[in-house]
Amino acid sequence: MLLCFSSSHRTAEFDLLERLERHAPAVTAALAEQHGIVAGSVVLATCNRFEAYLDVDAQRLAGAATADHVIETVAAASGIDADVLRSSSAVYSDDAVAEHLFSVSSGLESVVVGEGEIAGQVRRALQAARTSGTVTGNLERVFQVASRTSRGVKNQTGIMTAGRSMVRLALELAESRITDWAAVRVLLVGTGKYAGASLAALRERGVVDVQVFSPTGRAAKFALSHDVVPVESDDLLEALGAADLVVTCSAVTDHVITRTLLADAIAAPDAAERRLVIDLGLPRNVDPAVAELRGVELLDLETISIHAPVEELNAAADARELVGAAAAEFAAQNAEQAITPALVALRTHVFGVLDAEIARARSRGDSSEQTEAALRHLAGVLLHTPSVRARELARNGDAQAFVDAAAALFGVEVEEPPRAAGLRAVDDETAAS
Repeated sequence: MLLCFSSSHRTAEFDLLERLERHAPAVTAALAEQHGIVAGSVVLATCNRFEAYLDVDAQRLAGAATADHVIETVAAASGIDADVLRSSSAVYSDDAVAEHLFSVSSGLESVVVGEGEIAGQVRRALQAARTSGTVTGNLERVFQVASRTSRGVKNQTGIMTAGRSMVRLALELAESRITDWAAVRVLLVGTGKYAGASLAALRERGVVDVQVFSPTGRAAKFALSHDVVPVESDDLLEALGAADLVVTCSAVTDHVITRTLLADAIAAPDAAERRLVIDLGLPRNVDPAVAELRGVELLDLETISIHAPVEELNAAADARELVGAAAAEFAAQNAEQAITPALVALRTHVFGVLDAEIARARSRGDSSEQTEAALRHLAGVLLHTPSVRARELARNGDAQAFVDAAAALFGVEVEEPPRAAGLRAVDDETAAS
């Protein structure tokens, strides 16, 4: 059974998301240790959400008990009270997991609806799970379909064009503070993919004076490939003092820019009089206390999300329709797979009877290869309609009718009853997202 623990900007404060993101490796390891219940996991940790997609053994714990066990595991690994997690998260099960993941990967659950970064983040989460060996066949399949769905949404709707990334939204909010982008001196903190996207967005606005600092010592390499000026640790204070705009997007877990550091930078004789600090890091790269300093304005993720635009209604509606159709088809295919044991049992019964009759005919000398081939063909033809009908019943959520009919007519016993198809959440009230 698939299960998803989800804590996002829709259900939790950014401080809690920050704590979950910081403890993502510990949570991943803790889930991997639940061998008896959790067969596999994929953990997605972004600046606006923390989600654990799990393949769990539904036979060990039922429904809400499984969800509660997962929450307790996440709580223990992250150091967050379990009751706080329950009130700040949603838990999805079975095919509802697919619908949620398809919606997430298509950008429909993002702070900025339609933003493009999330699809890549979902892919990287799957790749990380592959590398660590925690992916099962069920998880691989749902993530592959999610990737195809997000591509379909991107190609068939305007949602990705309408949607803006967090960095672009932050720079739009900065428009009222900056009159001439070409004259702005920028210090970029971070050298990952988000830093590259931030630099591209800055250059689109005409920024030319950019320095880059890396808390992990990668500034020189990034600067060489992106044609900017690297800043070493010894020169950080001077670079902070000179910058009109500071954009941070590093993956480090500690504050890169503290109140004391920025206060010292401001006190320098040639320091800029005013500066805007945009903190895109999660965990935060900037101590929120810097906003208390004179001449400093701070835009962090929480502030930026408040100004996220209303959904582009038509594009979002079209995208949700595609996501819904993909989720329904995924559920239908799951239902067809669930009926397979019953179909196998029926075919085994029919061909078992046929083989016994052919054996008796051979013992009497009454059989020929042509006759045996004709009988096997006839058995296949007779099984075709029941097979088609079984899949139709399964897609309509009535697979049990076929199982009951096979048992009543042929005495066929099915070892694994089909899982009920449909979209549902463990807790309808807490799973609303």
